[in-house]
Amino acid sequence: PCIGIDLGTSFSCVGVYHNGKVEIVANEHNNRITPSCLSFNFGEKFVGEVAKHLMATNPLNTIFDAKRLIGRRFCDSTVQNDKKYWPFKVVQNADGKTKIHFDINGTLTTYAPGFVANMILEKMKETAEAYLGEEVTNAVITVPTHFTDLQRQEIKNAGIYAGLNVLRVMNETSAAAMAFGLDNKSAEVKNVLIYDLGGGFLDVSVFSIKGGIFKVKGTANDSHLGGEDFNIQLVDHLVKEFKKKHGQDLSSNPRSMCRLRTACEVAKRTLSYLTQATIEILSLYEGINFYDTITRSCFEDLCVDLFHLTLEPVKKALIDAKIDKKEINEIVLVGGSTRIPKIQELLQQFFDGKDLNKSLHPDEAVACGATVQAALLSGYSLEAAKDFHLFEASSHSFGIEIANGIMSTFIERNSRIPMKQTKIFTPKYDNQSSVLIQVYEGEGAMTRDNILLGKFILSEILPPKDGLPKIEITFYIDSHGFLTVNASYNQTKGHENIISQSINGGVDRVMEGKILDAEKMQLVLYENNSPLPTQTISQNLESASSNGATTSQE
Repeated sequence: PCIGIDLGTSFSCVGVYHNGKVEIVANEHNNRITPSCLSFNFGEKFVGEVAKHLMATNPLNTIFDAKRLIGRRFCDSTVQNDKKYWPFKVVQNADGKTKIHFDINGTLTTYAPGFVANMILEKMKETAEAYLGEEVTNAVITVPTHFTDLQRQEIKNAGIYAGLNVLRVMNETSAAAMAFGLDNKSAEVKNVLIYDLGGGFLDVSVFSIKGGIFKVKGTANDSHLGGEDFNIQLVDHLVKEFKKKHGQDLSSNPRSMCRLRTACEVAKRTLSYLTQATIEILSLYEGINFYDTITRSCFEDLCVDLFHLTLEPVKKALIDAKIDKKEINEIVLVGGSTRIPKIQELLQQFFDGKDLNKSLHPDEAVACGATVQAALLSGYSLEAAKDFHLFEASSHSFGIEIANGIMSTFIERNSRIPMKQTKIFTPKYDNQSSVLIQVYEGEGAMTRDNILLGKFILSEILPPKDGLPKIEITFYIDSHGFLTVNASYNQTKGHENIISQSINGGVDRVMEGKILDAEKMQLVLYENNSPLPTQTISQNLESASSNGATTSQE
């Protein structure tokens, strides 16, 4: 057997391939989605439903929204904004990475966000195994389309630590497209827009689908817009109402805020099918009972700006795909937040009244598609998906820093993957025996606007008899979306590899020594008054030829 896991911000879901078909599995509470929560209570660990219930009584040690912290630095503006609404403590380690603070039986402990992901994935694995009655290892795990190389590696490692053989880290919209394709085969080419609005993120992808062939044509996202943000609007509103009615500010009380947040989430869900919701919380703060009624129109007014923001990725995805909105054949809704009537109304208005496709279960579609992919990768013959072929695209651009901090891009965003590209460079200075190669991810023209993935030194470069040494650098993105960079030069045996950072916030040991060497080299060069000053070490490559690139798709 094999499984597909939708690791969500608010809820997670697991599907199994069993007896020739895909099934979504209910947890021990008979719910088919499980809260993405982790709690430590009197030293005991709880994941899922029980952990969520512990939010009200043990808010400082109950973690939710951890997916929003994966791969993010503490100084990130989104982290700084979110932490204001979290009762648990988010801190930074020595190198600025985000950690979560726990008090376990009086012992203060910090864990990386990937640890929480690990616990949730382990829970999903156990849920599937309880249903099947046997051990499961093969799995496909989904991530938001916009996740960076580092974030994908963290999720993959979390799966490995959970005892899974991670067959693929798959984009959520691609999984949803495969779920859609199970019952929507067409001999004609169809342009399908997948609109995935969950608890923490909005991803929009445009696919060209014909038969079982799925091609990504364009993607766009908002990496910080989802149901949790709508909850916060309600929470802020009711904190003000409480203060107006009772003259008390409950925002500094973690237990009260958790109870209010839970009530707001329930109210938000209620407003998707009723025009008003009642909030009743006994002894919310200092013995004060709180009652209020929220109408759907009030909720829409509170979230109006956020709701309108959901259209921006739709516009960008269409631009990326180079098609007009009139050419979209299907608009497929995925994610729990697509149940909100105003979201549907705005989307339908944007597409000039075109009907929205609600055929997929918003909470289960991604896990279903991931399970289909897991079955195919495991070699099972799934009749409904026997002709399926998915052609993914890179969600970000990748390149290196050259002279003056310029980003030399190797692989453009939305390039078909897997993909390999090679360019030729030369050292900036005569008789330069080493170069520092720094690899970045992002769309900025300057590397300062992008994310540094890693760096390594290529040394012992010997000058050729004529001209400058030529350094060949190759980028390769595999079907997971993971990046490998290889550099070599023509005069010596020099040959180095960059390996992406791992879940523990450090780097792979093969790379770790290279980073230490790079720092040591900078210091030695500075102390010895080298012709290559310290400040220009990161500006040491110039393109040998603007046409010196080769590309291949595999």
